[in-house]
Amino acid sequence: MPKGRPEIDPDRCKGCGLCVAVCPEKILRLAEAFNRQGQHYSECFAEERCTACTFCAIICPDSAIRVWRFAREKA
Repeated sequence: MPKGRPEIDPDRCKGCGLCVAVCPEKILRLAEAFNRQGQHYSECFAEERCTACTFCAIICPDSAIRVWRFAREKA
């Protein structure tokens, strides 16, 4: 069960790839598409594997990533 979901603003992303490198689950990549700046932006291709570690959001120099954490279900 996923613990979170990264939300990436493609127009704020400059395609530096720092988030791709730091993601422990390796679920981020640079998109084939371009943003308004003409850059390949980061995208998440496997949200179901997100652990909500927030490493991607912390390392992003442009604050283009927000990580949503899901509430735990009570047993």
